[in-house]
Parts: sequence; structure tokens; C-alpha cells
Amino acid sequence: MNNPWENIDIEDYENHMSLDSVFQLQTMNQMMKEQFYTYSIKSIMILGIAGGNGLEHINKQSFDKVYGIDINENYLNTCKKRYQELQDILETICVDLNQDTNQLPCADLIVANLLIEYIGYECFQKVVKKVNPRYVSCIIQVNTNDSFVSDSPYLHVFDRLDEVLHHVEENGIVDAMRKVNYKKDKQQESKLPNGKKLVRIDFTR
Repeated sequence: MNNPWENIDIEDYENHMSLDSVFQLQTMNQMMKEQFYTYSIKSIMILGIAGGNGLEHINKQSFDKVYGIDINENYLNTCKKRYQELQDILETICVDLNQDTNQLPCADLIVANLLIEYIGYECFQKVVKKVNPRYVSCIIQVNTNDSFVSDSPYLHVFDRLDEVLHHVEENGIVDAMRKVNYKKDKQQESKLPNGKKLVRIDFTR
């Protein structure tokens, strides 16, 4: 059976994420701006890039290469259409990280936002080992209530995500990253309107 992310329409996903009651798209957008410019780097790999949220912060003079990785080819096509001004440096790769990490090139920084929840620690470790970045910056969602996907009119769109959802927490990521020789560098939190929060954790080797 295919991965549920291959069937979720980009408009449904973004409309859900940007609702005032969810506000994740906007919050993550601002956090990504900081992720891109915290470290002195020339190449970035964004895992689970979807429609390219955050790419408007990329200054072409600052980076040689930006890799956008996603399992959904339609997301990547949308991303390329939206950010044609980045076509010189933006390269998209359609891959299921659970099945294949061999296609992944090296990059100075991995950005993985709300992604580890859908591939798990072990797969993420494999990705990190293959890409061999100096820095890793990830954003996870911390729930103060029971449901991972926030309530919204689009909720039914995400029905199958339970099939691929992994339990992820701060200590678990720190431990998983330590096992592949990365140590925690910094941490920052942004509160969301519905009692959840986004936690950014950066690692360096």
C-alpha cells in the first residue's frame, strides 16, 4: 500500500496548516528563516519540503544549493512552479526515505520539520549518516492534548496518517542523534494557538 502522504492534496494540507486555530504554516515559516541563517553554510537539504513553505527566505547569493526532498511528486512540482527564481540552486528529489536513502546527496545542513514523526528515529539516523551534514535542525510538535493532527474542517484528509505516525519526543531525538555522533546545540519553542507547541532542536557534529 502506498504512503498516505502521496494521496494528500497540497491545498488541503496547506489550508489545514494555515488555519488561525492551527497556525503551523506561519509559525514554521518564521522558524525556517532562522534555521537557514543560524550557521555558516552553503548547502541545505529540506526533508519533507511539501509546497516549499519557507523558501521565500532563501537568498540565492547566500547558498550554492538547496535540495528539496519529498515523497509526493505533486508537492515537488508545486514547489518548483512557485519558486522559479530559485531554479539555479533548487533541486528536488522525489523519494520515500523509508525505502531508499541512496539517492540523497551530501549537504551542510539538514532541515527536518514535522518529518521525523513520519519516518521514525532509525530511518532519520540513516538519512543523517548518508547526507553527512555538519548541522541538523529539526522541528517537532509537542502536544499538550491527545491528538497529533489538530481539529479542522480538513481533518478527514489525514485519516491514514496513523499508519505512518511514530511517537517522537525531545529526549528521544537527542538520544538518536547522539548515537550517530551529533550533539544538541540549541533549542527553541514556539507556542501554537491550540495548546500545542513547535520545538526546534539543532545538532552539530
